[in-house]
Amino acid sequence: MKKKDIINYINVFLFLLPALALFVGILIAPIIKSLYYSFFNWNGMGEMTWKGLGNYTELFTSDAIGFLKALRNAIILAALSVFIQLPVSLGLALVLGRGIRGEKPFLSIYFMPVLISTVVIGQLWLKIYNPDYGLLNSALRGLGLDNLTHIWLGEKGTALMAVFVPTLWQFVGYHMLLMYAGVKGVSPDIREAAKIDGANESQVNRYIVIPSIKPILKVSVIFAVTGSLKSFDLIYVLTNGGPLHATEVPSTVMIEMLFKRNRYGMGSAIAVMMIILCFAFALLITRAFKEKD
Repeated sequence: MKKKDIINYINVFLFLLPALALFVGILIAPIIKSLYYSFFNWNGMGEMTWKGLGNYTELFTSDAIGFLKALRNAIILAALSVFIQLPVSLGLALVLGRGIRGEKPFLSIYFMPVLISTVVIGQLWLKIYNPDYGLLNSALRGLGLDNLTHIWLGEKGTALMAVFVPTLWQFVGYHMLLMYAGVKGVSPDIREAAKIDGANESQVNRYIVIPSIKPILKVSVIFAVTGSLKSFDLIYVLTNGGPLHATEVPSTVMIEMLFKRNRYGMGSAIAVMMIILCFAFALLITRAFKEKD
């Protein structure tokens, strides 16, 4: 190897070193630490007692922790995101991608909720869902549909869906923008050729546009599923996991273990499981899209 090549490699390494140090210090090191703590029974201050896989066993067998129920809720939210949120985003992207009048203002309007703080969105929807003066119940009463009013965030049957609606409202514009970029990237010549051959707009979208943006659809599905698995802030503001754990998700269980019960070993085990689940689902989704290809 020439001396010049060695110097170039050294320069590249030195250039990447600060970013690598941040990546290791902020991401890799905490994951390793969490994995280490997950094998101990520890309250965060006192002596650490070796527990082995005991925390993980308790995680999946103890009803008192409620991790399996929280995981089920997260999977329900992920399914709702994939089968409701993403089709809505795709429909908006296909419509706006055709170049309708007011295309740019519509993009800004739909993307605006993404820019708002999640805590602010939570407070906004708390007011909408308020059973006494909230906009939703007031509208139902105004329409004479008093029997449809609910304590939306306070009833087990409605709480989880009530939590999902603000998530849909906040992130539908995010996924729409990703898909919109892909739709606009499809060559107009291909569209025109298909229409000359007799294809209507829906056939163009089904057989040309959607297959062309499949890589973007894969990214959106991964973001939607992993985002649901690690959702926290909006649920914490709206319900804090209630009522009666109806909206509990792994993140809220982890916070309870860490800061309310002082079980840092168990909280670390939940954190490790969340990381594993996010990676596993991302790999499964990637593989599913490859098989379809």
